[in-house]
Amino acid sequence: MSIKKNKKRDEPVYQNEFFETTSVTDFVLKEWGSPPEGYPKKEVPDSYSKIPFSPDYNERREEFFRHCLKNPAAKTIKGYYYELVRLYKGKGPVHEGLIHGALDYINRRYDCSDFVMLGIIRLLYRFMDSNLISKKLKEKAEKTILDFKYWPDEPGIDSMCWWTENHQIMFSSNEYLAGQLFPDRVFTNSGMRGMEKMARARKRILGWMDLRFKTGFSEWLSHIYYDEDITPLINLIDFCNDSGIVNGAEIVTDLMIYDMALNSLCGVFGATHGRSYTREKKSALFESTTDTQKLMFGMGIFSGADNMSAVTIALSEKYRMPRVIYDIATDSSRDEMINKQRMGIRIKEASRWGLNFKDLESGMIFLSLEAYTHPKTFRLVMKMFDEYRWWENQFFTMFKSKKWLIDSLRYTGLIKPLAYLMEKDITRNTREEVNIYTFKTPEYMLSSAQDYRKGYGGDQQHIWQATLSPETVCFTTHPGRLEDTSPGYWVGSGSLPRVAQIENMVIAVYNISMKPGLYLTNKIFFTHAWFPRDKYDEVAQKDGWIFGRKGGGYIALYSQNAYKWQASGEDADREIIADGRKNIWICEMGRKDKDGDFQSFVEKISGSIITFRGLKVFYESPSQGKVEFGWRGPLKQNGKAIEIKDYPRYDNPYSKAEFPPEEICISFKDSRLRLNLTKGIRDAKGFV
Repeated sequence: MSIKKNKKRDEPVYQNEFFETTSVTDFVLKEWGSPPEGYPKKEVPDSYSKIPFSPDYNERREEFFRHCLKNPAAKTIKGYYYELVRLYKGKGPVHEGLIHGALDYINRRYDCSDFVMLGIIRLLYRFMDSNLISKKLKEKAEKTILDFKYWPDEPGIDSMCWWTENHQIMFSSNEYLAGQLFPDRVFTNSGMRGMEKMARARKRILGWMDLRFKTGFSEWLSHIYYDEDITPLINLIDFCNDSGIVNGAEIVTDLMIYDMALNSLCGVFGATHGRSYTREKKSALFESTTDTQKLMFGMGIFSGADNMSAVTIALSEKYRMPRVIYDIATDSSRDEMINKQRMGIRIKEASRWGLNFKDLESGMIFLSLEAYTHPKTFRLVMKMFDEYRWWENQFFTMFKSKKWLIDSLRYTGLIKPLAYLMEKDITRNTREEVNIYTFKTPEYMLSSAQDYRKGYGGDQQHIWQATLSPETVCFTTHPGRLEDTSPGYWVGSGSLPRVAQIENMVIAVYNISMKPGLYLTNKIFFTHAWFPRDKYDEVAQKDGWIFGRKGGGYIALYSQNAYKWQASGEDADREIIADGRKNIWICEMGRKDKDGDFQSFVEKISGSIITFRGLKVFYESPSQGKVEFGWRGPLKQNGKAIEIKDYPRYDNPYSKAEFPPEEICISFKDSRLRLNLTKGIRDAKGFV
């Protein structure tokens, strides 16, 4: 990494090695020196808990602390958060080298510096009087805070990601709390005083929380990025002196944990996701949220693979989860549960949310949906490239290589027509409104994004998944590339399917585009399923169906086109490949208590009648009756059209809230929670 001056603006230019990540764990700290004497040397793995290992939060919290204290911190950018636990418990030795590495990471303005900064903010607020860390480290941390770049309009050319939903709240939380910590000091990079930074960050924070309350998350149900959203909110709850911000942060945190409670099976956040990566999709033991689930609900695993929210919540002396959310997460009394919810916004309805296509602040909201090249936002985003010097940001190398063409199109007014022409390819990152359907039983869970952007290119969206255990999962994709970049072999999609779900059954219809793209032209013409045979107790195949059993839960999978098992490589006997540009996959779940033994389930499903007419299927499901669905037209069950769009904000046995809601009320048995962001109401009957 070298730092030089931009001659035109006399500002520093940070040039770092840049790569396309396949997981947040790709980012690592450069450690300073060796661990101190007495520091843990070997990892002591935790074990997965299927049922709550303790009903008492304080016991779960102390068990998590014990896990952190006996394990060395990982060298990933979130690993050093374990050192914060050692400081909190006063039980060193603390590996100062990791914290120095974290500060160096921030000072070099590597991508995801905002993740790392959250821990340094907590360090300065909470542990500056600790004798477990040196004066030199404390001084370096203070200087790092004052020197950092907190928003893209500040000086400095870099390749940090500023624009996604999670980054925006992290940068804004960091800026506000840094300003509050040093209200009268001058921040060297921007020349602003702390009070000025607080004022401008406050507006962004409140706007972000308002949209999350009303519309949820564009990175919906992400078992990666909920970790990044929760952590800055907990920092605000613990350290912010503005009661309006604190109240909003508590409310939005409650809703994220509620989302996990609704859409998880025994600590496995195995739902559809707005953003996901390969390893986390294949195994919930590596989900960024699994530590948090085990801390909050007692189910999951303390993996330490990529988590900071569990540490932050455990260290918090102010945030407490409403009891009703714990009760819902651990509810074992309900044989079946359907959750429907809507998240996100439609760009064409921008004015509904107070947005326009001219000002930069609206542009940042559109970029929280990753709408870089949407026909309605493209011109505004290019204006942001000019204003924020993003032509030099290495995330946007593809744009810079075509700058001459883009500038010509801007000048001639042809940029919008081109964006419409190529929309399905160049807006593959964009995450607009989604309707989520999750069906859960004690043995399995099935979750999908209903009729979501069919035929568009996909990026990191995970459209449907069947879950029977942390590693016994099934889903299908159309590979964008043979390698696992994004979109890649298992990450995202070359072309998104049209999906619909009725309770325990989902249908995914693929119609792979052959149209040349500016970003990606599809060259892979097969779809495939992840079906790890070694993770099932039994696997059977009959009449074109593939069956699996895990405990008392069953799955049946069917491909319209002939299939074959992958015979070589790490995916051997775990991947099912079906050649063809057009294909329909059917998945139906079952369980012993309702369907009898596994063989009975196999016989019922394999004896069902399936008729295909092009890209439409007529399936006589043993559990759901006559189902019709295709690339076009409604989803029908026994001749009746089933609505698969315009869901409420929440619709499940515990809560019903319109979209957008004025209030969200959650209740179960004698527990309840009432949330109203506008009025600042967070009224709970009991906290854990």
